[in-house]
Amino acid sequence: MKPLLERLQSGEILVGDGAIGSMLIAHGLESGQCPDLITLEAPEVLAAIGRQYLEAGSELLTTNTFGASPLKLADYGLDDKAEEINRNAVAILREVAAGEAYVSASCGPSGCILEPYGDTSEEAVYTSFERQMSALSDVDVICIETMSDLREATLAVRAAKAVQPDKPVLATMTFDETPRGFFTIMGTSVADACAGLLEAGADVVGSNCGNGLEKMIEIAADFRAATASPVLIQSNAGQPVLEKGVVHYPESPDFFAEHTPDMIAAGASIIGGCCGTTPDHIRAVRKVIQ
Repeated sequence: MKPLLERLQSGEILVGDGAIGSMLIAHGLESGQCPDLITLEAPEVLAAIGRQYLEAGSELLTTNTFGASPLKLADYGLDDKAEEINRNAVAILREVAAGEAYVSASCGPSGCILEPYGDTSEEAVYTSFERQMSALSDVDVICIETMSDLREATLAVRAAKAVQPDKPVLATMTFDETPRGFFTIMGTSVADACAGLLEAGADVVGSNCGNGLEKMIEIAADFRAATASPVLIQSNAGQPVLEKGVVHYPESPDFFAEHTPDMIAAGASIIGGCCGTTPDHIRAVRKVIQ
């Protein structure tokens, strides 16, 4: 495959994959169970999910390492397994991808609140991300995602660039709609997030989670207005609703297909899915882009 950034800079629209967490729940992940530990306990489940997304047309396959930074794993007493979990997660998808898709390492929030609002120092968060990034040497791409604190996001980007300087870094934040526009829960606007992430060294910026497709189209347009860099958008399949005790996401694959041209027109360079999306959603997006 050509280098990811080369393809994006030439104007190609690439297809990401969809949800991992809700797919793991569908495969039996229980409440309170560490999702990242599935990498060691049931690697065949992750391989099966990866194959489904690959067959659906995903050009980036995401590792099950969203919460695999040492600080986050410490919530489960697993911080000593950070390197093992991250390395194994990459190995699973490297075999599945077999050169047909990029292996993208997922890096989510540490779960800590930075000083002075919380009790965790920037140095501790940076060191935690640095350990995680060091175990991700065999990936094609590093994706820092679902961030709400721009300071934490930039620490993760800088750690990725310091440890894996040859890897493209994608960085996405989660926004809420307000009367003044879209902001993270920490009060960061799309324009400020874009500027901060790019200054830290991100190659691709954007948003994931928190919103269904139509709101994400607006967010994509805000990013495109703020930068000429590639934009990554991974929408939820709508807002979750509880039906007969089961969480349901209302936006169908057909809905995603219908609005994919609008997402492209808004400026998205990589289109994937987040919570509630499935291989069928990705397949629908892929058909439209093709």
